Amino acid sequence: MATIYDVAGRAGVSPKTVSRVINGDAPVSERTRAKVEAAIGELGYIPSSAARGMRSHRSGLVGLITGAISRTGEDFRVHGLPDMFLIKGVQQKIREAGKTLMIADTGNRGESIEPLIRTFIEHRVEGILYVAEYHQQVVLPDMPKSCPIVLVNCFDDKGTPSVLPDDMQGQYDLVRQIIRNGHRRIAYVTLQPNIEATRLRIAGYRRALEEAGIAFDGDLVQTGYPDHSNDSAALLAAIGNLLALRCPPTVICCGNDEMAVRVYGILRTRGIRVPEQVSVAGYDNHSAIAETLFPPLTSTELPYMKMGGQAAEMLFQAVDGGVSAAVSPLKVIGETVWRQSVLARTSS
Repeated sequence: MATIYDVAGRAGVSPKTVSRVINGDAPVSERTRAKVEAAIGELGYIPSSAARGMRSHRSGLVGLITGAISRTGEDFRVHGLPDMFLIKGVQQKIREAGKTLMIADTGNRGESIEPLIRTFIEHRVEGILYVAEYHQQVVLPDMPKSCPIVLVNCFDDKGTPSVLPDDMQGQYDLVRQIIRNGHRRIAYVTLQPNIEATRLRIAGYRRALEEAGIAFDGDLVQTGYPDHSNDSAALLAAIGNLLALRCPPTVICCGNDEMAVRVYGILRTRGIRVPEQVSVAGYDNHSAIAETLFPPLTSTELPYMKMGGQAAEMLFQAVDGGVSAAVSPLKVIGETVWRQSVLARTSS
């Protein structure tokens, strides 16, 4: 393998001059630069990023801890928008910054997080991103002050910088737009009742109703998925309860787009047309679902790509001098995408 001394010999310059060309830390004439670059190309010399990192105190490496990879095995089922989209958003910003992303998977074992953090620190990463599967509170090991960390799709009670979806605003925007299209009997079939997304989205749902002067009706809120198994039995019961009401809903909002697929099927097996008789809306804006359903599904975006990008930028800020507590958690709002699954009503 060629060394910096081989390049210097081929170009007829000193090793220090080669170093100046590579690092751009001192002026070099264009003629000398051309000679050095030609020698580098001829010899196939690869500069040592580790050595440059030691001089600059920056390795150019960013660590990311996730469980997304181990959740894509043979038994994997899509229960919502895959958190791999968060990683894609991170990777895009990391690439634009000219840095390298190192990804470690937890294997869905919480006890693996601490050794992974330690390994990243041993490799001199500039900072670490921890990506959660869904919006939740987490407890992570203490981090050395020399290695900043940003939480993605999660938060802790220490005030660690974090990036979260604005679930309350997302559901509010969706329901407000549904109301503006003439609906007043709006049902909401939720995800697991004990998760942050459900708590916040119900608050957004109720806020939109209140602002429109529509009384909250608890019978219109049903739990579709009581746990993470996403079994259809509870969803069938929830839809049955809604349709049995004396004044049934004209639109059903679903906890995610995957649930909306099942709701389409349940309604159609009962001979109910979507959206002519009952409209349906989702949450996630998972294009593989929302754009291929017929009719295409109205849905609010779960802004995973944006969140990943924002988290990477927040980490860069922390590396360069710290993130103000005033900007954390950073809540990212998703767009409501209106499609044909919600039919405008001319009268209530």
